[in-house]
Amino acid sequence: MMRRIGPYIHQLPDWPQFTWQPAALESLLGEVRHQQGRLLGRLDGLGLDLQAEATLQTLTLEVLKSSEIEGEVLPPASVRSSIAYRLGLEQGGLPPADRRVEGVVALMLDATQQAEAPLTEERLFAWHQALFPTGYSGLYAVHVGGWRTGPMQVVSGPMGRERVHYEAPPADVLPAQIQQFLAWFNAPLDLDPVLKAAVAHFWFVTIHPFDDGNGRMARAIADLQLTRADGTAQRGYSMSAQIQAERQTYYDLLETSQRGSLDLTPWLTWFLQCLGRALTRAEQTLSQVLAKARFWEQHRLTPLTERQQRLVLRLLDGFEGKLTTSKWARMARCSQDTAGRDIADLIDKGILVKESAGGRSTSYRLAPPS
Repeated sequence: MMRRIGPYIHQLPDWPQFTWQPAALESLLGEVRHQQGRLLGRLDGLGLDLQAEATLQTLTLEVLKSSEIEGEVLPPASVRSSIAYRLGLEQGGLPPADRRVEGVVALMLDATQQAEAPLTEERLFAWHQALFPTGYSGLYAVHVGGWRTGPMQVVSGPMGRERVHYEAPPADVLPAQIQQFLAWFNAPLDLDPVLKAAVAHFWFVTIHPFDDGNGRMARAIADLQLTRADGTAQRGYSMSAQIQAERQTYYDLLETSQRGSLDLTPWLTWFLQCLGRALTRAEQTLSQVLAKARFWEQHRLTPLTERQQRLVLRLLDGFEGKLTTSKWARMARCSQDTAGRDIADLIDKGILVKESAGGRSTSYRLAPPS
């Protein structure tokens, strides 16, 4: 017998008249808006090429981490390749993206690069179709590009002792509830745009209008609204990367906020704090972009083969683990001897150095800038 948890806030008579305590959020909101302004100022000072690189890195991270929150791991190189192609940027020999990656990327770019366009049913359906291009989520068929037609529960636990974490509104009320949400979202409101992003994320997740993909859709809606808050399509921070790092708290807070009152102060507090931490982490992304720019400036006259360029790009983008000759041979699909010559030549040109740590396999890293 399932143990039902309720009542849920969408069952309250005042739903969806959300409230919060402005005094409790004022200082936190002010600090986040200051961080946003400071980061946007740094982006503006980078120049167009570096702005594009920062946007590419940020959007790649956003796509990867939003999917990881739902347990789906996408190939980073394919995601970056797809975004670079769609933004008209140099792909640097990156592999082509598959259909699944292309759909997720198309959703994210529509949300962030077309942020000023109204949010409509048709747009949400197009996003959902992009998320599930085959009509399946794993082994399960998904009703794609339309509202769910049956009940929706989030359940955990063994059979016979299941726990209902959440029960969404019934299917027959979805069209009216979505229309109410869209009318609010598209209307000019006397509400800080960052707070609007937080409320929109929570409201959409609560409605849970699709068979699957509701979390990713909610985060895309929040990204759209945060882009409006920034006033530019240039992206310098990833909210999903920070949410993924705090995933358990994210899920716990979404669950607990579905019961009790319509006061969203705890959710809004966490959202602002999470956004603040995302903005702090963005400083690292910009530092990486600047390091890449300094590297290419230093080696602008150094002749490199296409394979060597791909190797250097992988290292500059944050290669995980240790680079060895055998790893490079597998990635470049070349022989061990060819990989060894590539690396030896890069050492001679002052681009790579041997790692000092010993072991069965010699490893290499980028040389420090001179």
